Amino acid sequence: MIPGGGQPNMQQLLQQAQKMQQDLANAQAELGRTEVEGQAGGGLVKATVNGSGELRGLVIDPKAVDPEDTETLADLIVAAVQAANDNAQKLQQQKLGPLAQGLGGSGIPGLPF
Repeated sequence: MIPGGGQPNMQQLLQQAQKMQQDLANAQAELGRTEVEGQAGGGLVKATVNGSGELRGLVIDPKAVDPEDTETLADLIVAAVQAANDNAQKLQQQKLGPLAQGLGGSGIPGLPF
């Protein structure tokens, strides 16, 4: 017979939860250090963001600069930043996805996440 009527060991559950919390914190810290790039206009504008989506750099090729048409340059910048953020979201899913799935019932039985 299983002690406690077959209930999961609370100490073991707490240890698993603490480990998952530490793994999540480590993954988030890694995302903050990891940089991804997005570009627009065939590479005329390149944006760099960290894995959390924070803009870290912007490179504009002089060929993209037309004083008579700043709207196109603005559009290219927005598109490059969006592409970089899309890449950051993919990285987040890659790094945090397995941890979130672990919280979804398969990682710690008995917890309603």
